[in-house]
Amino acid sequence: MSAMHPPAIVDVPSRPVLQHWGLGVLVAVLLLGLGSAWLGQDPAIQNLDQTLSAPSGAHWLGTDHLGRDLLACLGEAVRVSFWLALGSALLAVALGSLLGLWAAWQRGWADRMLRLWADGVAAIPGLLWVLLVAALAPGHKWALYSGLVLTAWVEFFRLVRSRASLTLAGDAVQAGRLLGFGAPYLLRWYVLPPLLADLLRLWSYAVANAVLAVAALGFVGVGLRPPTAELGLMMTEALPYYDEAPWLLAGPVLLLVLVVAALQSATGAPQKDPA
Repeated sequence: MSAMHPPAIVDVPSRPVLQHWGLGVLVAVLLLGLGSAWLGQDPAIQNLDQTLSAPSGAHWLGTDHLGRDLLACLGEAVRVSFWLALGSALLAVALGSLLGLWAAWQRGWADRMLRLWADGVAAIPGLLWVLLVAALAPGHKWALYSGLVLTAWVEFFRLVRSRASLTLAGDAVQAGRLLGFGAPYLLRWYVLPPLLADLLRLWSYAVANAVLAVAALGFVGVGLRPPTAELGLMMTEALPYYDEAPWLLAGPVLLLVLVVAALQSATGAPQKDPA
C-alpha cells in the first residue's frame, strides 16, 4: 500500500503582482506629468469665468478657484514633486554610500565620528529637519533639496557601513588584499555588488518619503509658493472649497496616495535565501 502524501501547497506570487502594479502606476503618473506638459493646457492660465467648474469635456478634472485646469495643474505637480524627490534621493544615496564606504574602510576615529554625526541627525525627526532648513528660504528649491538630503543620507550610510564592514572582514577580501588588489578593485567586485539591490529598494522608499515631505511642507505653507503647482499646495488651496468642489481636493490627495503606494510596491521586499 503506497504512502499517502499531503497535497503540495503552492504559494501565490503576490509580490510580483504588487511590483507590476506599482510599476504600472508609476508609468501612468509619469505619462500624466509629461503628457500634460506637451498636450495639455498651461497650468498658469486663469479663466475667472470658469472657476470651480465640474469635470467636463473641456476640463476633464474640472477647474480650481482661479479657473485653472486641474489636470494641467496635477501634471505640473507631478513633474515638480518627482524632480525634487528623485534629485534629493540620488544625492542622499551618493552621500550616504560614500560616507558609509569610507567609514567601513578607514574604521577607527573616522568611523566613530561619522556614526556620532549620523546618530545626531537621526535623533531629530526627519520632517522637522526639512521644515527647519526649508524655513530658512521658503519657496526656494535648494532649501528643499538640502533638507531632504540632510534627513535621507543617514539610512544609506548605516546600510552601506554595516554591509561593507562585514564584506571587508571576509575571507575573499582578505585574500584579495594579500594578492595585491587595490581598493577600487575590491570595492567594484566584492563590496558593491551585494549592496545594489538593497540600495535600490531603500532609494525607492527615500523617494516616497521625499514626495510626502514636499507635500507636507506645501500644505503648511513652508514649501514651494504659488503659482508653482505642487500637491500639498493644491490641497491647501482646495480646502476652503471642499463642499462646493470636492473633486478639487480629491485629485491631489488620490494622486499622492497612488504615487507613494506605487513607489513602495515597485521594488518589492528582500528575497530570503532558501533553507
